[in-house]
Amino acid sequence: MTTVQDLIDRLDAEAAQHADPETTPDIGIIMGSDSDLPTMEGAFDALTELGFAEQTDFETPPDQRFTFESYVVSAHRTPELMEAYARTAADRGVDVIIAGAGGKSADLPNMTASLAFPVPVIGVPVQEKSVDSVIGMPTGAPLVAVDAGKSFNAGLSAAQVLAREHEAIEERLVGYHEDLKGDVAEVSAALHDEGIEAFQRRQRSEE
Repeated sequence: MTTVQDLIDRLDAEAAQHADPETTPDIGIIMGSDSDLPTMEGAFDALTELGFAEQTDFETPPDQRFTFESYVVSAHRTPELMEAYARTAADRGVDVIIAGAGGKSADLPNMTASLAFPVPVIGVPVQEKSVDSVIGMPTGAPLVAVDAGKSFNAGLSAAQVLAREHEAIEERLVGYHEDLKGDVAEVSAALHDEGIEAFQRRQRSEE
């Protein structure tokens, strides 16, 4: 059985390696509970769409150059694990952290941002009632946050941070944006050319 201390020891051991940044996870995705996973999956989807791979073994990275990892880290039930993850993030090669938490006391993004500073943290309120807790950081303790449940946007934002140093990610983001523009143009032309009723009828038949 894996214990919290086992995970802390693992993180410390990985940090001590000072591994080549090209082999380490570029983005860390953490959440307060596995019940948050259905909401946080959007971040996984965004990064996968941009060509990132999930790294599940620190010693054996995937073939893809850009990767992300995931952990369940509870600010309230396992504060020592949260502290260890934040404290070791930079030494483990993590450049951006996406942190999601729910409930009225969604402290994981906030505390991680304080402990991991200056590693940027993007907070994801898992529920509407989590928004005030996630964004309520004092001046001097920055935390970027997306709207409740918008973890896909958090994934895109994390990639944008990395894109300032990695042209390949910037190109993928630009391509993704161009595809969105193309989708809008296609829908716009179809709505105009088919007329509203025929357009809606076709949409219903395709569902």
